[in-house]
Amino acid sequence: MKKPVVAYVAGLSAPKGRKMGHAGAIISAFGESAAAKVEILRDAGVTVAPSPAELGVPVASVLEHQ
Repeated sequence: MKKPVVAYVAGLSAPKGRKMGHAGAIISAFGESAAAKVEILRDAGVTVAPSPAELGVPVASVLEHQ
């Protein structure tokens, strides 16, 4: 895929071992933490924003380098 992708992964601040709604169900179903999902995305070339409030900065950066 040639289009840039920017993502945000919810649940990074959740206490370990605590299910947090749908995000917790997805994490426990696949055995990966939110931090592991961030690493998987980064390894695939996805730019990951640290919070929803900070999505604009990586989006602008990715679009600038097109």
